[in-house]
Amino acid sequence: MEIKNLATELNTNTYPGRGIVIGNSADGKKAVIAYFIMGRSVNSRNRIFENNARGGIRTKAYDESKMVDPHLIIYNPVLTLDGNTIVTNGDQTDTIFDYMKDGKSYRQALLTREYEDDEPNYTPRISAVVDKNGGYVMSILKSNLGKPECLRYFFEYPVHAGLGHFLHTYKCDGNPIPSFEGEPTPVAIDIDGIDEFTDMVWANLNEDNKVSLFTRFIDLETGAEETRIINKNE
Repeated sequence: MEIKNLATELNTNTYPGRGIVIGNSADGKKAVIAYFIMGRSVNSRNRIFENNARGGIRTKAYDESKMVDPHLIIYNPVLTLDGNTIVTNGDQTDTIFDYMKDGKSYRQALLTREYEDDEPNYTPRISAVVDKNGGYVMSILKSNLGKPECLRYFFEYPVHAGLGHFLHTYKCDGNPIPSFEGEPTPVAIDIDGIDEFTDMVWANLNEDNKVSLFTRFIDLETGAEETRIINKNE
């Protein structure tokens, strides 16, 4: 597969939905993580990211009075456990965390889950786990060509300096919204600094639909973390 430009992948798609980027910095010294959410409805756009108590973030209503249905939009997108960072687009973050805490695998956890219950979109559940050495796994649970049957795909990646993979929920905008197709997209990560990387991702997300962005760089030698959060609602 061709290695794509991440900025172009973002700015040429008005609605990729929720997205995960995992990879390694250009100098090979850091694991790179990004997770973003977008929204078309008032309910989906009425959110922010904030730190949680388990080394990651949670989503929260920006204006509690406008919250309609929290069950698919309020969750922990990021949790950490024993040097592993779990990133997902739903409450399967907690499922993976609980299984790994019990000595089981992320794959075993996701075999108990399926796409979201939002017919007719059947929004895919996308997930990733980054280990302390910078390697990572990714997964997508999606409907079978729009039918209410769950297909589960798992991908494993070694460390490669300057390379990452981009996985998002939707192929593009639409009604119903078409699910992501194929393998996670290989993307170049030619940036070593978290602020430059964060600014690049945020600037290239669709202005009308972007809601929040989380990024994290993890030093692969020391384990030290740098985290940034941007919320459109401030």
